Amino acid sequence: MSRIGKLPVSIPAGVTITVEDGNVVTVKGPKGTLSEKVSSEMILEQDAGVLNVKRPSDDKRHRALHGLTRTLINNMVVGTTAGYEKKLEIVGVGYKVQAQGAGLVINVGYSHPVNFTAPSGISFDVPAPTKITVKGIDKQKVGQVAADIRAVRKPEPYKGKGIRYENEVVRRKEGKTGK
Repeated sequence: MSRIGKLPVSIPAGVTITVEDGNVVTVKGPKGTLSEKVSSEMILEQDAGVLNVKRPSDDKRHRALHGLTRTLINNMVVGTTAGYEKKLEIVGVGYKVQAQGAGLVINVGYSHPVNFTAPSGISFDVPAPTKITVKGIDKQKVGQVAADIRAVRKPEPYKGKGIRYENEVVRRKEGKTGK
């Protein structure tokens, strides 16, 4: 039995979950609405305040989909109630970021500033010139946008300069040694 899949998804007050034909799950909460089509092979049972995910057999495919389906639904519930955020920091002399409208202007050592526009459902917060917070209700989208911002200038191993996740450890390399 899947350790994650057998756990019930608790539905907090103010959140409604509807399951439509083809296992299209829609979660409405205080922060917004998310919809996802999960595998039609999984059986979704909604009781008072909880949603249970059951699998039809012990087939390898069904075992794999069991935990995935439960986690996708739980991520939608958490996103519509609390939301998700990823924090990034910029390391390097002269490297900085500024909020401009709904997007960012990132200066990370290129000959030009990099403009980064926020996709729908994502907002940016710049508490300091070297810190970025990506916020949203869709966990997958928040993570992807944070990865896209990090890809503008990945941290390099010699001086550690670049954009990195908060608490990310960059393995440092020793530079060239002269005679």
